[in-house]
Amino acid sequence: MAGRFQRVVLGPLRRGGADPAYRVGADGAVWRASRTPEGPGTLRVAGDSARAWGPGAQWLLDRLPDLLGERDEPDGFVAHHRVVAQAQHRNPGLRLCRTGLVLESLIPSVLEQKVTTVEAYRSWRHLLRKFGEPAPVPDVAGAPSDLYVMPDARAWTRIPSWEWHLANVDAKRSDTVVRAARVAARLEEAAGMPYEKAKARLELVPGIGPWTSAETLQRSNGAPDALTLGDLHLPGIVGHALAGKRDATDADMLELLAPYAGQRHRAVRLIMLTGLTPPCRAPRMAPGRFSHL
Repeated sequence: MAGRFQRVVLGPLRRGGADPAYRVGADGAVWRASRTPEGPGTLRVAGDSARAWGPGAQWLLDRLPDLLGERDEPDGFVAHHRVVAQAQHRNPGLRLCRTGLVLESLIPSVLEQKVTTVEAYRSWRHLLRKFGEPAPVPDVAGAPSDLYVMPDARAWTRIPSWEWHLANVDAKRSDTVVRAARVAARLEEAAGMPYEKAKARLELVPGIGPWTSAETLQRSNGAPDALTLGDLHLPGIVGHALAGKRDATDADMLELLAPYAGQRHRAVRLIMLTGLTPPCRAPRMAPGRFSHL
């Protein structure tokens, strides 16, 4: 897989250009820091080669095919709209990543609830740098020096209330993170479940609703039909791209994506890769998107 398409596949895992757990080197290599069941690990993927460091290194390498979408099945996808067909042509064989790590995607998704993406990314950076740990990286040229592994489940539950405040995370979101961290082992089991069962498992935690579960399982499970509902901007993007309707609702989006049943997340990924967005009628107060739970 060419380097560009690796970056496209792994792109949804990046929480902003300054994500402490994700870096793209000057040579195009992707560096990711993860907390695996075996401990912290850093993975470097470049072209046809991959290396990893730290206690979680072998775990990351063993699951590299899943991460790059080997278990994904894009061949059966049929484009029903010209814009989707064009995006598919420009991104042949696009695959959905699968990390196998639930909490790693769940916590930043919770941070994105009800705030702009810019605000959520800022909170994520603050929390990782303050409570995470430096990622294991080699002492070689080009290796990022500021890569961080997120805190373990227990550490998330021990963050003081004032630190959440300093990270600009309100009590509702911080309480949800803490509740999820307390049942982390049960949530991690969802990585091996079918989508509907995994979704139900996550949504047992108060504060985790359809928006958050979909955003999480798109990444942890590579779920091709995990459609994000309750997003302020996504229906307008889909409606604009597929029907020239920028004021589309969730109901409109569901109708437009009905031909892609079973593959709706893949269709949205392709639409997002086109860069087509509805024109703004007036300046926004802040960039980003807002979400429900």
